[in-house]
Amino acid sequence: MKKIAIIQSNYIPWKGYFDIINYVDTFVLYDDAQYTKRDWRNRNKIKVPDGTLWLTIPIEVKGKYYQKIKEAKIADKDWNKKHWKTITFFYAKAPYFNEYREIFEQLYLDKMPEYLSLINYKFITAINKILGITTPIRWSWEFEIKGNKSEKLLNICKQLNAQVYVSGPSAKNYLDINLFKQENISIEWFDYQNYTEYKQLFSPPFIHNVSIIDLIFNTGKNAPKYMKTFSQKD
Repeated sequence: MKKIAIIQSNYIPWKGYFDIINYVDTFVLYDDAQYTKRDWRNRNKIKVPDGTLWLTIPIEVKGKYYQKIKEAKIADKDWNKKHWKTITFFYAKAPYFNEYREIFEQLYLDKMPEYLSLINYKFITAINKILGITTPIRWSWEFEIKGNKSEKLLNICKQLNAQVYVSGPSAKNYLDINLFKQENISIEWFDYQNYTEYKQLFSPPFIHNVSIIDLIFNTGKNAPKYMKTFSQKD
């Protein structure tokens, strides 16, 4: 059963995002979608002594903000240096920070793309490699997509010969399940609940919805053990 997931690119996403990539046979970055402010596209959280801190990539404002994710351009060329300085400050004492320091330092300080989609792709593919995820990643603009939101997703699934469309539970609010049933494509809702806790820096409580870098710096090669799909995948 060929499983497909179609999700907008996010900046250094949390572990659940990588779990769903690992779970499916093909993962599609849906960056033809509208860019949304104050969302996960250009920002994510890390754990700090008093809770969490947002790391945000500044985006150029276009007109009345309407633009696709793939059209979003960076507004500050030094954002990467600032983010790396912040990450180094808060994670320097993490057990596995030094083991991965060179990889992430190179990711942050090498020449950075000017478009958000390409930045997100750069980090997602590098982190996939760290975690041992081999799922092929495609772009939504590689496919013919038309119609409403559900029809666009369905068209991508059909062009990839998918039997199962895997989605986060929030899509229950808008996805037309009957459209998929008519094409003999089943829907599977991915479960983001009940993750195992690991030893985080700083004081409790444990915080799950922070960037995957928190898991990597704190658990190293054991990171997949704190995720769900690595034991499920054949």
